[in-house]
Amino acid sequence: MKKMVIISIDAMGASDLSGDLEHLPNLKAFRNQATHVKNIRGIYPTLTYPSHTTIVTGEYPKTHGVINNTKIQPGRKSPDWYWYQKDVQVPTLYDLAKQAGMTTAAFLWPVTAKSKTIDYNIAEIFPNRIWTNQVIRSLSASSPKFLLEMNQKFGHLRNGIQQPNLDDFITACAVDTLLSKQPDLTMIHLVDLDSMRHRYGVLSTEAQAALRRQDLRVQQIIDATKTAGTFGDTTFVILGDHYQIDVSQMIRLNSLFAAQGWQKAKKDGTVAKGWQVYAKSCDGSCYIYVDRKSLVEPREIRELLKTIPGISHIYTTEQAGQKGAAPNVTFMLEAKRGYYFIDEAIGEVLEEVNPTTIGQPERYRAVHGFSPDKQNYATTLMINGGGIAKGKVIENADLIDEAPTFAKILDLNFPQIVAGRTLLEIFENNEEVPNEVLE
Repeated sequence: MKKMVIISIDAMGASDLSGDLEHLPNLKAFRNQATHVKNIRGIYPTLTYPSHTTIVTGEYPKTHGVINNTKIQPGRKSPDWYWYQKDVQVPTLYDLAKQAGMTTAAFLWPVTAKSKTIDYNIAEIFPNRIWTNQVIRSLSASSPKFLLEMNQKFGHLRNGIQQPNLDDFITACAVDTLLSKQPDLTMIHLVDLDSMRHRYGVLSTEAQAALRRQDLRVQQIIDATKTAGTFGDTTFVILGDHYQIDVSQMIRLNSLFAAQGWQKAKKDGTVAKGWQVYAKSCDGSCYIYVDRKSLVEPREIRELLKTIPGISHIYTTEQAGQKGAAPNVTFMLEAKRGYYFIDEAIGEVLEEVNPTTIGQPERYRAVHGFSPDKQNYATTLMINGGGIAKGKVIENADLIDEAPTFAKILDLNFPQIVAGRTLLEIFENNEEVPNEVLE
């Protein structure tokens, strides 16, 4: 049976795999043997959870249902994330694999908590209530027996959810599973690079060190299949979900709306019930929601937003939907480079990020969530395995194209026509054909 290992290096951009890659010997060797799609255009917003759901569904957020990392909970300091697979409204690649009799494994793959179609699952989740803790949350969301086994073997490698320890733990778990369980579909989400870019900046020394650590982890994972004897049957996928952009200015729209009397800010910076207008951050972009009972006119909101520096575009409901984002927003906003949105409702509308606060909630040196059309903001994709063209370079594709392409490699079919197309040009001996024919 065909096998596939998907390694997602969170926040890896197209530029990370350009040049000679002498500092990344394992990724260089892989790139030289693989088909490399240099520039992958992301979805809107370019956030981790919507992006990873697109990677396994071939659909835009408006269709698969995961429209943001976190949910609309104005009264919570730390809103819940879209952790659970029940939030995904369409079939996934791992659903199809399970239906075809394949065994499946996932390691911190977003939006897979309590999945019924992943055999070996370590879900990405963290405690968000004072009455629970990391162990309880992880066990309830993952495959309990499997997670206990992995913790017993490799728990000494981790330090809660801190990086780079967490990726060391996840890599060890994935390697052990590839050796002992030999799943047919394995999905691995590595977050070290994303964490370092958020905290230190896109091209920081710390981020470059994280990329070198990912290079080593990739080789450990590939080597595990060689030891297991499954290397020849396995297609390897190495991809990014989005890139990042350095920022220095925060935009607090809820503070602006509170000053207008459209909502009431609580002492902790959250928003009280009964709001009329609410801004929900997607970091580099922002959703604006207007309550159905509100008497505030969208025109009035738009005119106010036009006065705020740092906002580059104001998209209507229809325009947001056309871009694949949430279908039920009144507006969607795009930030200029250097700016990003936060949920807080107390403080100046515009504020420079204080370097001493980096690491606190909503305080970053770099973020994502921007429009995928931002310049020099593409992510990337490499595929290597039997039947895949060797050393081929394809300039451009879309994130929505990945799921149908992976399904094709595994001889699986989505039960409906998805938004993405199958990248037939990655296959050996496949003649180039125009996109309109491929569609």
